[in-house]
Amino acid sequence: MNFGVPKDKKLILFDGVCNLCNTSVLFVIKRDQKNRFLFAPLQSDAGKQIIKAFNIDTSQVDSIILFNPEKGIHYKSTAALKIASQLSFPTNLIAIFLIVPNFIRNWVYGYIAKNRYKWYGKKEACMIPTPELKSKFL
Repeated sequence: MNFGVPKDKKLILFDGVCNLCNTSVLFVIKRDQKNRFLFAPLQSDAGKQIIKAFNIDTSQVDSIILFNPEKGIHYKSTAALKIASQLSFPTNLIAIFLIVPNFIRNWVYGYIAKNRYKWYGKKEACMIPTPELKSKFL
């Protein structure tokens, strides 16, 4: 199952109405110098297909999912850190936090995710990419 994702790419599913998530997507695009990532909102058809195929409980995972056609999915802090590891220096150094136990990382991640709308706001609809960025979105 590749859901239209080429083997040499990874798909980042994000909350398309979350301002923090949209800003994070732009951050990744700017630092993805090797063009490894594609993007799609969780609310998109591709997002819904992956959520269904991997039986993901969106009440537990509702902010970021990293889909690799060859390795499956990662979510929460592991997804964020695996994404960071593929970005340009010095952002890739953040991946050192993968040594922190998952339950600690996910507690911090969950706290931020739970408060993201309150702290950063929410859009009425998913982000529409500019014509220059359209090729990076499914």
